[in-house]
Amino acid sequence: MKKIDILDSTLRDGAQGEGISYSVQDKIHICHALDELGVSFIEAGNPGSNPKDMEFFQEIKKVTFKTAKICAFGSTRRKDIKCSEDLNMQNLLSAGTEYVVIFGKTWTFQVTDIIKTSLEENLNMIKDSCAYLVENGRKVIYDAEHFFSGYAENRDYAIKTLQAAVDGGAEVLSLCETKGGFMIDELRAAVKDVVAVFGDKVKVGIHCHNDTGLGVANSLIAVSEGATHVQGVLLGFGERTGNANLSTIIPDLQLKMGYECIPQENIKNLTAICKRVAEFTNLSLNNQLPYVGSSAFAHKAGMHIDAILKNPFAYEHINPEEVGNSRVFLMSEVAGRSSIIEKVQKFAPNVNRNDPIVNDIVQKIKDMEFAGYQFEGADGSFELLIRKMLGQYQPFFKLHYYQISSSNPRPEEGVCCCAQIKVEVDDQIEMTAGEGDGPVNALDIALRKALEHFYPLVGKIKLVDFKVRVLDGKSATASKVRVIIESTDGAETWTTMGVSADLIEASWIALCDSFEFKLIHDIEKRFGKIVKQN
Repeated sequence: MKKIDILDSTLRDGAQGEGISYSVQDKIHICHALDELGVSFIEAGNPGSNPKDMEFFQEIKKVTFKTAKICAFGSTRRKDIKCSEDLNMQNLLSAGTEYVVIFGKTWTFQVTDIIKTSLEENLNMIKDSCAYLVENGRKVIYDAEHFFSGYAENRDYAIKTLQAAVDGGAEVLSLCETKGGFMIDELRAAVKDVVAVFGDKVKVGIHCHNDTGLGVANSLIAVSEGATHVQGVLLGFGERTGNANLSTIIPDLQLKMGYECIPQENIKNLTAICKRVAEFTNLSLNNQLPYVGSSAFAHKAGMHIDAILKNPFAYEHINPEEVGNSRVFLMSEVAGRSSIIEKVQKFAPNVNRNDPIVNDIVQKIKDMEFAGYQFEGADGSFELLIRKMLGQYQPFFKLHYYQISSSNPRPEEGVCCCAQIKVEVDDQIEMTAGEGDGPVNALDIALRKALEHFYPLVGKIKLVDFKVRVLDGKSATASKVRVIIESTDGAETWTTMGVSADLIEASWIALCDSFEFKLIHDIEKRFGKIVKQN
């Protein structure tokens, strides 16, 4: 199996994405995750660009990794100056990394119009910079910026820039499709040419952006033409439309094309590591990412689900467990009996497809989705609905009333709403109030205070996402809304939903479902039995 070196640029190219800002500790956590995955290189930032990156490179020296090599990133020396006098070159050395990724200009337009120097001086800048780093004990990965644009305009000069890097001692020539605009056939021809010229001297790599949606495809094409080094970002984010997505490239190469990118035993950790990196990036993992998204192996149509239950090969290109993901059957008005049974049997194993209750469940789902519910996005509310229909549910509290009051302007920073609530648990009355940044936040705080007296475990519940969807825009402010709340206790995550013409009532329904879902599961774990209705 041919080996492909993977360089992840989440912390450098990915960090240039809109709204992304890593702390030093975030970067260290992500390095650990990428090393656990088994990538060859981690391009961790430019030590000369900002104090945060300078601090990171000092801290990362204290960490030992299993497989990944940390790389500092920077440009060639400036024009008309010695490497020893160039501050950027000194910062690259001070980072103390074994490998340095250095980029230089390939495209004559960039040389003459952007950095405004001669074509000859640009060649000297590339060669001198690579040689200086090698002389100082570093291994060099050379990024040929705008390579494909330069190759299309002046093939001979583009090749000369690569030769300058090789003459300076670079071990890898990474061909950068910087603008992300090249089509597959154009890229294929250029990579094939470079591999023919340099493939027996150094490794040839590829670095693609996704401006035409071809970041992954062009990376795979480059490998098929002889590239053995692939750069990208694990989750594909980055400047403009992002970078080539390694969470797709790695399994494509390893599971489909017969290359080894990471240790074979690590690929089962791909989904979990992607979720971890998304968390440290403060982004929601795109549900529809191939291989690792929550929808990658999600099935909704009844006929599809029935076929999957008979043989997953019918509609799945791999076993989801190979990449650490799982199969999901979505509940909706188009779901069939097979999908209903698969879901129900997780908490009611005695129910089979011939039980009359299954018809009632299917009809109830259709009726509720017609009213605005959408159970494929609310697993917690779906389970509670089924439990109620099966008699495997008891209410944990009774609401007497809630009351919301708002003030504007805010009486103090961070507080604009107050919620008062009265609930009853086992004939005991509890009245509480909560202040929050909005009516739902205040209601959540008040309900939590009321229930913690009876159920301390609700203190572990954390609301991590809140979404509102207007269901009928034509009715304007009288429209029904669907509220979806995602909750977690640190170990398990669940989603609940409420629908109403009143935003607060819809939020209350979703909030109650969230708390009751948690309480039911904790009681069953504790007592090993299903809660029965009184």
